[in-house]
Amino acid sequence: MKNRDHFHITNANGLKNSRLKISYADGADFNVDLSDWIKSAAFLKPLQEHSSFASAKLSELGNAVEFGKGEIDLAADNLRNLAIEQSGGIGHERIWNWMHENNLTLDGAAEVLGISRRMLAYYRNGEKTIPRHIWLACVGWETLHKHGAAA
Repeated sequence: MKNRDHFHITNANGLKNSRLKISYADGADFNVDLSDWIKSAAFLKPLQEHSSFASAKLSELGNAVEFGKGEIDLAADNLRNLAIEQSGGIGHERIWNWMHENNLTLDGAAEVLGISRRMLAYYRNGEKTIPRHIWLACVGWETLHKHGAAA
């Protein structure tokens, strides 16, 4: 995989019911439901109009999906994270947030999870799929840590 292909969009189309069909340079294809984002984020309210949502197109650099004349854009990494979460996977942003909320460095987080720094970086950067057992280890460590039982 070429560096960061997993965040380079090659095709984007607006579908019915606030859904996007997105293809990434690494070969992954997703249908992403944006309805919850559109309902909850004020800056996305214009996308409630079908014509506005249907204007979805790939940004010039392939790092976002734009709507209208580019007034609204959604970053490729955030869209992929949402798509993975919606499909039952564990999005890379969970690792970022877990590390931040627990004040962990990459080295410290890798140590408490019992994995290599490099592997954790792959998970955190979305380059590799996060296995469920790794996420469960994050949740378990955080729970124990909050109760003073984590080593």
